[in-house]
Amino acid sequence: MTIQGELTMNFIKNNWKGILLCLAISIPSWYLGKLFPVIGGAVIAIIIGMVLSLIIKNKVPFDSGVKFTSKKILQWAVILLGFGMNLNVIFNTGKQSLPIIVSTISISLIISFVLCKTMKIPGKISTLVGVGSSICGGSAIAATAPVIGADDDEIAQAISVIFFFNVLAAIFFPTLGRLLGFSTATGEAFGIFAGTAINDTSSVTSAASTWDSMWSLGSQTLDTAVTVKLTRTLAIIPITLVLAFIRTRREKDSAGKVSIKQVFPFFILYFILASVITTVVVNFGVDISVFDPIKDLSKFFIVMAMAAIGINTNIVKLVKTGGKPLIMGLACWIGITGVSLLMQHVMHIW
Repeated sequence: MTIQGELTMNFIKNNWKGILLCLAISIPSWYLGKLFPVIGGAVIAIIIGMVLSLIIKNKVPFDSGVKFTSKKILQWAVILLGFGMNLNVIFNTGKQSLPIIVSTISISLIISFVLCKTMKIPGKISTLVGVGSSICGGSAIAATAPVIGADDDEIAQAISVIFFFNVLAAIFFPTLGRLLGFSTATGEAFGIFAGTAINDTSSVTSAASTWDSMWSLGSQTLDTAVTVKLTRTLAIIPITLVLAFIRTRREKDSAGKVSIKQVFPFFILYFILASVITTVVVNFGVDISVFDPIKDLSKFFIVMAMAAIGINTNIVKLVKTGGKPLIMGLACWIGITGVSLLMQHVMHIW
């Protein structure tokens, strides 16, 4: 047997049980997420993983595969997320909402930074909650967690906070929009509001679809909201790159000579490359829908990684330390909502 073949066999021997366990959790979670999009498969997978972690007494045979899933498969998910992102279309159609997006992202990051210092919330959780609130919920957390070296408990906590406010937004924002007097003749104002003020894509589409149904607008609101949301998603690129350079510098300062290859998350560069490939291919006339299977695989990998994170999460610790991150999530949510409304009013959209 060749060296490569031996390495492959050792990998399978050490990891197959953990990977198979995560796969077994992710398949039903994926389909349940389709049935209940406001909750989403990622959250369902985390919950199932947490429950199983209490039931499985000896987790040692699964540890290696679960760790591989929570780290490597999560990185692959982020890379595949880049496919299907046509940068030209997003830039062109998202220009109107860009000032609002920049403002909401800025306020969320500022709030999370201030509360991190004043409330003594751990820095990595603060970063994940701030980025997850301001950009795109679970996807942003998935992209940021490996960059900053967050552990599974911190990822689970951030996902839980984002999920809680996602559900509230999906339920209450259509009613809030009606009370605030958003135009019911077009879906532009509420679509921009949903796309800039709601964290996760599933909740954005849920709220926008509800508004379309309330006022018989077809898919006007949904189209606007999704475009704005995709524009927000692009912020993953500069933010993760900045965080990567900060971490690289800190590691070099604390450990002396450290190779950039050791600490820099190159999967983010592959994510950018995937986005560029999509843009170039679409410019040559290929329909962007050709990338749909890859996007679906990316989402499935995220669900699978969240199952692994759930298995490795200490529920008792999560409950005990969950209060402060929840307060931070609430503050970010209120700040983003307020700034989104203020900017729309200033720009005469609402």
